[in-house]
Amino acid sequence: MSSIISARGLSKLYHLGAPQHRYKMLREAIMEAFRAPFRRHGANQSDPHEIWALRDVSFEVRPGEVIGIIGRNGAGKSTLLKILSQITEPTIGEVDLFGRVGSLLEVGMGFHGELSGRDNIFLSAAILGMRRNEIIGRFDEIVAFSEMERFLDTPVKFYSSGMFMRLAFAVAAHLQPEILIVDEVLAVGDLEFQKKCLGKMEDVAKEGRTVIFVSHNMAAVRTLCRRGIYLDQGRVVFDGDIGDAVTRYVSTVSDAASDTWRRSAPDHGAFQIETISAKLEGHSLKLLIESKSLKRHKPAFLAVDISEPSGTVIMQALPQLEGFIRPEDSPHKIEVKIDLPPLIPASIEPESGSALITLKPWTRSAAASRL
Repeated sequence: MSSIISARGLSKLYHLGAPQHRYKMLREAIMEAFRAPFRRHGANQSDPHEIWALRDVSFEVRPGEVIGIIGRNGAGKSTLLKILSQITEPTIGEVDLFGRVGSLLEVGMGFHGELSGRDNIFLSAAILGMRRNEIIGRFDEIVAFSEMERFLDTPVKFYSSGMFMRLAFAVAAHLQPEILIVDEVLAVGDLEFQKKCLGKMEDVAKEGRTVIFVSHNMAAVRTLCRRGIYLDQGRVVFDGDIGDAVTRYVSTVSDAASDTWRRSAPDHGAFQIETISAKLEGHSLKLLIESKSLKRHKPAFLAVDISEPSGTVIMQALPQLEGFIRPEDSPHKIEVKIDLPPLIPASIEPESGSALITLKPWTRSAAASRL
């Protein structure tokens, strides 16, 4: 089967620190030319730094493949998608695309802020090469999916990021491009919208169209994709089965995805948590909780709530302790392993009593573990 995307030796060089020149008036240009012979060579010139966002990236994509691009921030994922979307050109290498491309990258990209949502739907479709009657035939479906009927005639510059993403995704997914490129759609919008987007991308894949998907949500990537490309420092580290790609990526970041909280002030209750060590390994959260009993108290047990930022509890874990926590056994050391379900946010904020302790966020989303 022939490829729908063929990337060969893609490299992208950016210059950092290069001087930014404003437009000069004619009088200023003449004076600059007059002073040039007397200016000391090399004076007032910055030394721009170079950074390779991509280095020698090559791959082939067959029609109907659903591929997840994964890696740390700064690995080159967004740069690669911009090249595939023909927004920027590679410094070295070339890419061939055989089909229409629908892209959903940064919020705000591709829409004209002064135009209404309605006008931007027609504009985006026209850019894809669709005829007006084709656009009209899909218009109601796009609007219904976005749930933006009330704001359709409002200029999009007044949209919130969530509103914008709703409409932008609806346009990109429903205009039937042969190649759909989506970057971090799950970073904006509510949980219901995220599920809706994943469902639509699954439908697009079932129709035989190609999907290129970037996300830091490994559960979503595993669910949607069959193949994974793992980028690190602009290079392809792994290209193959999505499960193997995610496992390899997670294994490299698991050591960084850990943190320890230590109590800085004494508690006045009967039970006091001294330290909480947290580590994310794949879809499992491991907690090591060290505590002590300050006074006599009734046998107690530990519960861990995973909550949304609003305080809504998503799930509760009840560790299988060998009996209750008893004061005579102090100090206590409790190990907890929690298997996080798909799509659950993975940023952990442990709360003990009335003190909120923030650990390192592992994804863009936020959740809370209450101990």
